[in-house]
Amino acid sequence: MPLLHRMTTVFHPQTRHDTTPKPQSRFSRTFSPPTTPKPSFARYAYPAMPSPDPTRILRQHIQTDALLGVTAVPTPIPIRTTGTAPNKPMASAQADAVGSRQQANEVKFSIAQPSTRPATSNFSLKPPPARDTAPPLPPVHPGDVKLRTGLSTAEKRERLQQLAKQFEQDPKVQAQRPQGTNLVFGEGDVDAKLMFIGEGPGEQEDRTGRPFVGPAGELLDKMITAMKLSRESVYIANVVKYRPPSSRTPTPEEAAVQGAYLAQQVAIVRPTVLVALGGAAAKFALQSTTGITRLRGTWAQFVHTDPMLPIMPTFHPAYLLRSYTTENRKKVWADMQAVLKKLDAE
Repeated sequence: MPLLHRMTTVFHPQTRHDTTPKPQSRFSRTFSPPTTPKPSFARYAYPAMPSPDPTRILRQHIQTDALLGVTAVPTPIPIRTTGTAPNKPMASAQADAVGSRQQANEVKFSIAQPSTRPATSNFSLKPPPARDTAPPLPPVHPGDVKLRTGLSTAEKRERLQQLAKQFEQDPKVQAQRPQGTNLVFGEGDVDAKLMFIGEGPGEQEDRTGRPFVGPAGELLDKMITAMKLSRESVYIANVVKYRPPSSRTPTPEEAAVQGAYLAQQVAIVRPTVLVALGGAAAKFALQSTTGITRLRGTWAQFVHTDPMLPIMPTFHPAYLLRSYTTENRKKVWADMQAVLKKLDAE
């Protein structure tokens, strides 16, 4: 055998012409990972999905359209309901659809042509019909409200009750009403000679429906008692009748809308003297932008009635509780003494 052939045979054993199979070593074996048998789901029983109900689906579509205010869908394209054979005529398909709607007792719905008949359904988003109510009061201007004369005590109470109902039905007032608040209209002697006007209800006033019953109300009661009067002998009301958010000071817009009803209260009660408690009440009563520090202690006129009534601006009892100084108490007591002199002179 030539030498070159011997070397080829030695160094390249795969070129040998013998067909004897060689034993495989552990390095030449092909690796194959173990196979995991696939799980069989034959032992699990899954329930069959229910077939869709065409009547229920149609009913849901009609209810949704009716809630959105859609009563008709004009279309020239033939519409077949679920389950209609392809070769079924259009008239028969529409008859089946209409029959399904009538069986569901739902809205009468036109497919081919818009219906002029109003839709009838158990679901309605329309507000209830408006009740017959008195028209809302416009914002008052100086001299707008005439004083009521010749009214008996019973007539005054009846008119105040009617005014409170009108206040609750006024859409402008209800638009300003914070959610969840209660009406605090006013209370006291309808024949009172002295009337106190506050700014607005607080937390306790909103809860009880009575004006000035919180800590500021207790201080006001002490002031009235010091004047040799009683709470039952005076009339107390506020410019706004609903508690503002977080018991804040009423805005000029709130005072303009709700203050019209305060002017009517003053005209019905017709007191001899009024007392404005706080800056918001004084600014509305006098139609002024001056602060209460400069307004207090000086007689002014309640400009919304004809004829105008004398009014004394003074600090609000809540302000006194925050600044309970000897100087402030002397100022308020001087204002109340001026009121007593005015009452004695009348």
